[in-house]
Amino acid sequence: MSNYDSGNDSIFEMYLFESETLLDQLDEILLQSEENADLTPEDINEIFRIMHTIKGSSAMMEYDVVAHAAHKLEDLFFIIREEGVEKENFEDLLNLVLKVSDFLKGDVEKIKNSQPLSEENDELEAEIDALLNRLKGVILEEKPQLQDEESPFLPETDDFLSEESDESTLYFLHARFAEDSQMENIRAFMLVNKLESMGNVLQTIPEELNNNPNAAGIILKNGFFCKYQSDLDKDDIEVAAKSVLSVESVHFIDNFPDIEEVIKKVESTVPLEKKAETSAKTSSNSQAKQNNNSQNLINVDLNKLDTLMDLIGEIVITESMVFGSVELQGKAEETFTKSSGQLRKLTDELQDIVMSIRMVPISGTFKKMHRVVRDIGKKLSKDVELITMGESTEVDKTIIDGISDPLMHLVRNALDHGLENKEERKASGKDPVGKIILSAQNRGGDIVISVSDDGKGLDTVKIMEKAKEKKLLVKPEEEYSEKEILGFLMAPGFSTKETVTEFSGRGVGMDVVKKNIEKVGGSVSIESEKGSGTNIFLKIPLTLSIISGMQVKVGENICEIPISNIRESFKITEKQLITDPDKNEMVLIRGVCYPVIRLHEIFHAEDTAFDIEDGIFMLVDSGDNLACLFMDELIMKHQIVVKPIPKYLNHQNVKASGIAGCTILGNGSISLIIDVPNILNQY
Repeated sequence: MSNYDSGNDSIFEMYLFESETLLDQLDEILLQSEENADLTPEDINEIFRIMHTIKGSSAMMEYDVVAHAAHKLEDLFFIIREEGVEKENFEDLLNLVLKVSDFLKGDVEKIKNSQPLSEENDELEAEIDALLNRLKGVILEEKPQLQDEESPFLPETDDFLSEESDESTLYFLHARFAEDSQMENIRAFMLVNKLESMGNVLQTIPEELNNNPNAAGIILKNGFFCKYQSDLDKDDIEVAAKSVLSVESVHFIDNFPDIEEVIKKVESTVPLEKKAETSAKTSSNSQAKQNNNSQNLINVDLNKLDTLMDLIGEIVITESMVFGSVELQGKAEETFTKSSGQLRKLTDELQDIVMSIRMVPISGTFKKMHRVVRDIGKKLSKDVELITMGESTEVDKTIIDGISDPLMHLVRNALDHGLENKEERKASGKDPVGKIILSAQNRGGDIVISVSDDGKGLDTVKIMEKAKEKKLLVKPEEEYSEKEILGFLMAPGFSTKETVTEFSGRGVGMDVVKKNIEKVGGSVSIESEKGSGTNIFLKIPLTLSIISGMQVKVGENICEIPISNIRESFKITEKQLITDPDKNEMVLIRGVCYPVIRLHEIFHAEDTAFDIEDGIFMLVDSGDNLACLFMDELIMKHQIVVKPIPKYLNHQNVKASGIAGCTILGNGSISLIIDVPNILNQY
């Protein structure tokens, strides 16, 4: 693996982004082709282009294992592009390309995490060679050379394999690229990479293709020259060279030209930079005419957006401090009031724009689930249709990264636990093809994502038996509601699966999903009807950085409650308070009893309102639980910048005590943010 210094960080990040994007596109093409039972010429060309790009960029970054695997698949699709693929080979081809895709994704992930790359995958390589031979009608035993690890790209015939000479031949090549190709130096680099796989490139004009700013101009004006040594003959070299994207022509010349004369000839006609600039501008203008309605998009490092969001947070805090100090002194003049109002408006707009930049559609995460459904469905011999809704819903990039694994686990659960096999579905009068529905929608300040299936549903009797076996019951069995019973599924190590399979039954499941969703400030709830199916709802915030909060007073303490958790606030009289036989306090609201939680008892606050009529109630929810919080008073609703609890307090288990984080108030003091889901789960 190559080592790049910090100056090449942007190249490294671009490589990762491009490779991950291309491999996602590859999966989409393959899954769509499988659904259509056909691989169109456009699909074949696109797969060839994807492999060609990954091969070239990986070779440039010196990730040879990735480049070699992509190269092998590129060779395969060159043959398919020329010869087509028979129906009997179609399924094998799809399965093989998906295997290669998984191998490449695994190595790209290792590159991202600075881990050593895999060794060459001989088994996968042999599968590619075997299929390639099958497509070309070649019997493997008769052509053992095809198993050679260094076997080059194969042209239309294999005759050259048996005609290799012991001595290499020296060639002088002159190549030209398509007029609209742009970045001619990079095209030449890809050509050199191709030729290197079959021989030895001794010299090129221009010499430096990566770091020479004049290289593109030289190639644009005078073509690309290459001194090349190889065992192959001219026809084979020409076919291989022309397989490189944008190579228009390849000629063999008698002698290698003088480098200085070539450069001088170019400079005497048009200055190199100007020529390259003109070419780029012409191409850019023609492209602009074709895409005059398209959006202008750029890629931005997420770390930069995080820093920008932190700065916006500091501005919001500082703004509150300035306004607060003036208001306390009672010196706010009319001009200051107007100016401060305008500043607050602009700050709010800036905050909204920065938050919107971080938002990405959830469609990318949903699309990945198609592959999960396809692979597991085949292994379990279940026909499954994945339906997605609300793919355009946008969520903060940080949160998207946090929910990808939980979603994948829920989809696997739906396939393995939820959906019956074909015979069971037919026997119960259902469509043999099971359905899993992924849905996302905005609801207030939150995003609600649901994973639903039309399977057999959850057996509450079986869940209760397992809960008793694991000693999870804290009250009499008959007092548990259906929602509480289903909640046992999220207890650590809980599983109703009798046998361990590749996908479930290990006792590591819904509890991990719950923890991961809670990490991003969300909650999980489950609904199910026996025989009809199961719905699992993930309620997650739009963003984690700046939220709307209600400032409340608990004794001498100022706390914040996220607006997304608040239903309503109200006052009651002593007569409206209900006490059950266990002395638990409850309050009746529109015919429904809700438990009362006194915040001053949780946080051990002093000088607080103990009398019910002196304080105020707030009805809050955490997705599946509702309760009434009792506090001294409400102060105001405002925007708060969420700051994490300092790491040195981790050993105090602050999170478990009902604190989600903190924020800085206008006067510089710290206010704690109340973790509503945590409190409701405990009390």
